[in-house]
Amino acid sequence: MRDVSPTADVLSISAEGLSFKELNDKLRATNATEIVINNAAGQRYIAAGAEGRRLTINGTPGNALAAYMDGAEIIVNGNAQDAVGDTMNDGRVIVHGSAGDALGYGMRGGLICVKGCSGYRTGIHMKQYQDKSPVIVIGESCGSFLGEYMAGGTIVVLGIGLRGQAPVGNFTGTGMHGGEIYIRSDEEPKNLPAQVSIDTASNLDDIRGHVRAFAQLFGCDADELLSGNFFVLRPNAKNPYHSLYTQYLR
Repeated sequence: MRDVSPTADVLSISAEGLSFKELNDKLRATNATEIVINNAAGQRYIAAGAEGRRLTINGTPGNALAAYMDGAEIIVNGNAQDAVGDTMNDGRVIVHGSAGDALGYGMRGGLICVKGCSGYRTGIHMKQYQDKSPVIVIGESCGSFLGEYMAGGTIVVLGIGLRGQAPVGNFTGTGMHGGEIYIRSDEEPKNLPAQVSIDTASNLDDIRGHVRAFAQLFGCDADELLSGNFFVLRPNAKNPYHSLYTQYLR
């Protein structure tokens, strides 16, 4: 992520009564690197393609927050709607509430941390290339089709407050052919597709730093989180798309 250094001057913008276009025009018109948006109420595309700045959003940003973002940092003091981080390339998004569906759609790099829950199809089409490896950490739970068609990167679901119950819905990893999904739970996820294999995660070195970063952001006990039981899902190397192949009788 590009460095975003705090400055003495912070630009404050009230989004009350502004359309998404008016708000984004204001953001594009300023060179400020520290911006606070107050009264956000569903405005779409905030910080699309942004780099080199830090935005604090008070309220509820609309769909496609941080789409194509390339190195900025966004802090949401509230919930976020669908498609946060769509095709995001770099940077950080920190949500102090919950997020909607398709979080991290096609995400290519950077970090998204959500304190609460996320909806369906979190991490769909996530991918990585060379040194770019995206990470999503969810504090509580996710809906069905987590990691659908995932091609790279890391997803961590911590199941905070669920007392060991599986914090994911059905069909986790459908079509998955790259990356890893770590799930903190005493129960195995149900209705897993043939495209994934599941094991107890005996080594958490690959996610230890991500969990500690999450804990620092949201005031959790990292050691307690890491002491829980984790399952890890990876692509089924034997034949991940076996069910999609046409079968011929010989």
